Amino acid sequence: MKILNLYAGIGGNRKLWEDVDVIAIEINPSIAKIYQDFFPDDKVIVADAHKYLLEHYNEFDFIWSSPPCPTHSQVRYRLGVLNNECKPVYPDMSLYQEIIFLKYHFKGKWIVENTEPYYEPLIKPQVVGRHRIWSNFIITNINEKGKGVTRWGSVKDKQELKGFNLDKYFKIDKRKILRNCVNPETGLHIFNAAFKIKQKKIEVR
Repeated sequence: MKILNLYAGIGGNRKLWEDVDVIAIEINPSIAKIYQDFFPDDKVIVADAHKYLLEHYNEFDFIWSSPPCPTHSQVRYRLGVLNNECKPVYPDMSLYQEIIFLKYHFKGKWIVENTEPYYEPLIKPQVVGRHRIWSNFIITNINEKGKGVTRWGSVKDKQELKGFNLDKYFKIDKRKILRNCVNPETGLHIFNAAFKIKQKKIEVR
């Protein structure tokens, strides 16, 4: 099975997948290097994931996309904008571009993952743990481990929670990287839902 893992980060979503052929796209070379260290058998490409999707989508059986979430985030809006700690910005609409593109042009299984937005979503998502998921198959909800770990939790706690030891890496924001990392159990839960026998497809509206 050939999988495209877009905006791959260090690969939290991919950690528990087995017997797969993965191409991971990550624009930050330092983070891409960490991903490659953890998953030496995957092909890691430093590139713009949004552009890569458009050019290569039909080469894969399954596509996972996790576009950047800050411009949609309730945390940024409530703690930043409302408290005048940061300026309002346009939401990055590449999120919805990818949902619409995959729905109408990709014939395999796909998901687009993001945070709970501060606004009413323009396209209704599924709720899976703390994530909002758009896909062409049904995913049951899940109680994620460590749901109560806040963004101020220790790096060590987050490393233990998600199973990635970043002690040997320097000049990176470990807390941010781990905060953006999908819990491996959640990644496996979604992956299994995609390829379950008699899995029902759904319409994204």
